[in-house]
Amino acid sequence: MTKIKVSAVSYTNSVPFIYGLENSPIINHIELSKDYPSVCAQKLLENKVDIGLIPVAVIPKLNHYEILSNYCIGASGPVRSVILASFCPLNEIKTIYLDYHSRSSVMLSRVLAHKFWNIRVKWTDTIEGFENRINKNEAAVIIGDKALLLEKNFPYVYDLAEEWIKYTGLPFVFAAWVSNKPLGNLFKTEFGNALKIGINSIDKLNQCFDFSHLPPHIDVLDYFKNNIDYNLDEQKQKGMNLFLKYAEEIQ
Repeated sequence: MTKIKVSAVSYTNSVPFIYGLENSPIINHIELSKDYPSVCAQKLLENKVDIGLIPVAVIPKLNHYEILSNYCIGASGPVRSVILASFCPLNEIKTIYLDYHSRSSVMLSRVLAHKFWNIRVKWTDTIEGFENRINKNEAAVIIGDKALLLEKNFPYVYDLAEEWIKYTGLPFVFAAWVSNKPLGNLFKTEFGNALKIGINSIDKLNQCFDFSHLPPHIDVLDYFKNNIDYNLDEQKQKGMNLFLKYAEEIQ
């Protein structure tokens, strides 16, 4: 039987999902890879995988898609791992560097700048190491574990989830589990159950995974419980739909 190819995000925020997938019967039916969010998206767009934990900004680009499960990478408050970092306040920023790992966070920064911050800046694509080359009147969108590592290195740090919530009153969805082809109901149920196992196992994840790459001030379990919101509920769907509407308007 051909295994379903699944691309999960390789960041700390996705560890509960990875644990669930690797410790449930679904692992016998999938081929699991771990990638940066932008790579997850590209793999799904190019049909190199069947399911991806993809940036929601990419969803409209898929010819066929189905959102799987009631789980996501979302935030109902500060997310900490998606930031705009700068040496100056918002109104003095002239250039914003865009994390090459990102799709949704890059688009979120554009939406915030256009719709709410009312700033005009030069948007600049990046390569590895960009976060070390930020100068005066410049800022960078930094995501994932890099953001957790660097959050104390800048005098001005804007949490993009917190900014979105401040202006819209809605939570934000960064990534969702999406398939690019029809899948059987039994598989979809088992896949959702696997993700649930992971979310219900958060309290023991620091015994199962090595988080030593993160700085000592990061309480990983607190991050899982109080910064990432994994439930794709009705309010998050509203937030996601509004974000996609705004994204379409500014493109």
